[in-house]
Amino acid sequence: MTKHFDEAYRILAANDRGGYTVPTDRLYPFQWNWDSAFVAMGFATFDIDRAYRELERLTEGQWADGMIPHIVFHQPSDTYFPGPDVWRTSHTIPTSGITQPPVFGIALRAVHEAAEKAGTEDAKARTLALFQAGLKWHRWWYKARDPEGTGLVALLHPWESGSDNSPAWDIALARVPTTTDTAVVRKDTGHVDAAMRPRDEDYRRFIHLVDTYAACGWVPAEQWGKAPFKVAEIQTTGILLKAGEDLEHLANSLGLEAEALELANYNDLTRKALLAQWRPAFSRFVSRDLISGEDIEAPTQAGFIPLLSLDVDADIVDAAVAEMKLWSNGMKVGFPTTKPFVGSFEPKRYWRGPSWAIINWLLIDGLARNGMNDMASALRSNTVGAIEAEGFAEYFDPITGEGCGGLGFSWTAAAYLCLAGQ
Repeated sequence: MTKHFDEAYRILAANDRGGYTVPTDRLYPFQWNWDSAFVAMGFATFDIDRAYRELERLTEGQWADGMIPHIVFHQPSDTYFPGPDVWRTSHTIPTSGITQPPVFGIALRAVHEAAEKAGTEDAKARTLALFQAGLKWHRWWYKARDPEGTGLVALLHPWESGSDNSPAWDIALARVPTTTDTAVVRKDTGHVDAAMRPRDEDYRRFIHLVDTYAACGWVPAEQWGKAPFKVAEIQTTGILLKAGEDLEHLANSLGLEAEALELANYNDLTRKALLAQWRPAFSRFVSRDLISGEDIEAPTQAGFIPLLSLDVDADIVDAAVAEMKLWSNGMKVGFPTTKPFVGSFEPKRYWRGPSWAIINWLLIDGLARNGMNDMASALRSNTVGAIEAEGFAEYFDPITGEGCGGLGFSWTAAAYLCLAGQ
């Protein structure tokens, strides 16, 4: 076991770029938002200062309106597209113009509690500064991405989900034109087999969206009005609610009563909205396409992520777990990100079927929260076993167990430290 911990430490050290961690060399040469949040929790298992620093470096990219972008371009690199010249944002440090799931609040509580346990002297001050950044971002989500006050937050670009290439976007994305103002120069397929990456047609749609929002000057209200892609998304909303709970907990522990109440109100609104997205016919939760007004029925892992932040009735838990077991049946590595053997299932292609350690981590916590400890333990063991067998790959083919995508991956190392250490 020790050699695997040592390898996880080595990967995090190799991907350190001076207080922030790149996901992997060349393929992802900048700081990614939710990657860094998971990485901070990994660092918290052995280096509290470095864990705080990871989150602090991420907040250097926070915009005046509160958004924390999905990429912070701390230093130049020519191995990734689209770079800062495509995004055309005006932040002091170059950033992308969209965001990512707010794991930040979850990570901050984990880091703070690890610091308290270790008796770290400056923990309260560092946590307080990061809490204010997290709260500001939380307010941005509700203002910019839920202007009608529904409790569900919307994504205006598939990349904001973290699950960039998911079949969940196929119908909504098909309405987005493939024309672009920006020349699409794929860099990713120079680092990873093209059969594992998004298709060219989808990449053109991704960049069409970037062009559209850049033309809006990245003003949220204008983007909302002109967005050809707008999805009230359950994975992101589920993570937002868990982050909201953790920020509320921190507010109470820091004596911030008004902030705690504000967060509690957000959480109550979102809890009710998320529960309303349960669909008994599918035994999972569903997102909603805000342009068509229809449920997104594509069977992906997102349908189970709300367990992370909800305490649901036994009948819902039982149905969800039965469905998860059905998806896992015959798989070497759980949990597949698309229901196996449906038409859209591609076991090696980015977010269209592969198993990811960080998704499993969220599902494990959701299962444990809802009393499904045996299944949580089994998924934890399966995930750790996959990493020990195949290494710290970006993701895994659920059928064969093969490690796929980028290698020497930071968040896989972080997941291993947290899951194998339990």
